[in-house]
Amino acid sequence: MPASVVIVGAGPGGTGTAAALRGRGFAGRITLIGAEDALPYQRPPLSKGYLAGTTPLAELALWPESFFGSQDIDLISGTSVTEIDTAGRRVTLSSGAGVPYDHLVLATGARPRRLPLPGAGLAGVCTLRDLRDADELRAGLSAGGHLLVLGGGFVGLEVAATARRLGMEVTVVEAGHRVMERSAGELLSGRLTEEHRRQGTRILPRREVRALRGDGAGHVRVAELDNGERVAADLVVMGVGVLPRTELAADAGLPVGDGVVVDRLLRAGPGVYALGDCARFPSRPAGRRLRLESVQNASDQARTVAAGICREPEPYTAVPWFWTEQYGLRVQLAGITAGHDRAVVKGDVAGGRFSVFCFRRDRLVGTESVNRPADHMITRRLLADGAGPGPGPDEVARPDFDLKEYHLARTAG
Repeated sequence: MPASVVIVGAGPGGTGTAAALRGRGFAGRITLIGAEDALPYQRPPLSKGYLAGTTPLAELALWPESFFGSQDIDLISGTSVTEIDTAGRRVTLSSGAGVPYDHLVLATGARPRRLPLPGAGLAGVCTLRDLRDADELRAGLSAGGHLLVLGGGFVGLEVAATARRLGMEVTVVEAGHRVMERSAGELLSGRLTEEHRRQGTRILPRREVRALRGDGAGHVRVAELDNGERVAADLVVMGVGVLPRTELAADAGLPVGDGVVVDRLLRAGPGVYALGDCARFPSRPAGRRLRLESVQNASDQARTVAAGICREPEPYTAVPWFWTEQYGLRVQLAGITAGHDRAVVKGDVAGGRFSVFCFRRDRLVGTESVNRPADHMITRRLLADGAGPGPGPDEVARPDFDLKEYHLARTAG
């Protein structure tokens, strides 16, 4: 009898695993369980086109509804898993029903962090993680209103850019020294800050909100900062990171530590895999364990999990990459650039078309590119092929250095 697979979580990672299994010829039963009522959908547009009202809901779908029937994937929507019995290889649903499995895939994702501020429960205080969050936030966007964004990371800055385009007054409060501090270097961070300010957004680094105050109807209206300043806020978005959903795994006795801990094949235990935002995995490019929050990571890991289930194991070695688009700046990050000790800039920073090549001990570890997609793609190939350290910082710094020519010569050699 063919093996059965139960996938908990119908986001890009979980849905991608189901599709990859069928693509590899897996003939067993596949049950895909999602807590949301909607068809599995793309999340990046939630802070951009969907939030702005330019991308309709129908365009968010990862696959049409007919896909699941044609691929014989049993999609159970609007249902959560409440318990995992790893010994009996069975999950219990919120309906009380039990579903047996031979292989279990945890693609449970993450939930937004909410700061425990006075006034955090007021109406108009939002997070942005799923479709329901996006609908709530979109309903509150209005020209002339005041939006306060807590956190200058990917989501916070994307929401800020969308709201400014819709005519809102926007303030971004970032507790760190600069925006995108965890994911980008100082030059890129500075260029993004400059662009947001040029577009009319107020960026306040090294500041924290102490309390939110509302009106008589219980709706947020003002934020009090740690320096005593009061900032108008008709709408507040908490973009201060996420927490991996590991409760099911922990209750089942699986290893947990800032994510479900997995090996190079993304296995958390006998017959159990974990991937995407909820998984902490050994990264070859980074040389340490990581938990990455990106669609790319979830999609790539879906293929690794499918390969393992189909008894064609392929250790996960993909190069991490990320992207964001804010105003006319398309930012693409390849590799893990945090902790680099030298950077070389190529291109026109002021004009918004440049790349920052990041090195650690003279070895290329990643590139931060703005409107230079070729640099991004070639860096990913260089980091992925493992054929050597790549170009050194002195070589890249030469005025006549051309990354494409370098890559072609290296490939030919």
